[in-house]
Amino acid sequence: MHLAEDHQKKILQAIQEAELKTSGEIRVHIESHCEGHPVERAKVLFFQLGMHQTDLQNGVLIYLAHKDRKFSIVGDKGIDAKVPTEFWETIRDEMRPMLAKNEFGLALSQGVMRAGEVLANFFPYQKDDQNELSNEISFGV
Repeated sequence: MHLAEDHQKKILQAIQEAELKTSGEIRVHIESHCEGHPVERAKVLFFQLGMHQTDLQNGVLIYLAHKDRKFSIVGDKGIDAKVPTEFWETIRDEMRPMLAKNEFGLALSQGVMRAGEVLANFFPYQKDDQNELSNEISFGV
């Protein structure tokens, strides 16, 4: 998928802003098609992108397969142990209307910001916090 440069910048800015509030690590992965269930695909990508290697196990992956109109949000063990069970569904439901209108950049940046807000409650930013994962958007086929 070719995501317009201004949309990419908006998503990257959202990641940077969100990570100023939390020690959590947020990434976005976009591809055209998703074979099978999007949550399972996101879990595979989570490990392929090395997101399970953060010190506090507090990585979040927002995944979008735009042509198949599938998306999911997955987090590492450290997050799942602390956040309410409906955490991911709430953010997903907030993103859904924007995605339905093909507002991919807006939906993804909003999802990133919401994830950052909630993560800040459980994993606040620390003075010595280091960016453990790339903020770049990753793209699949």
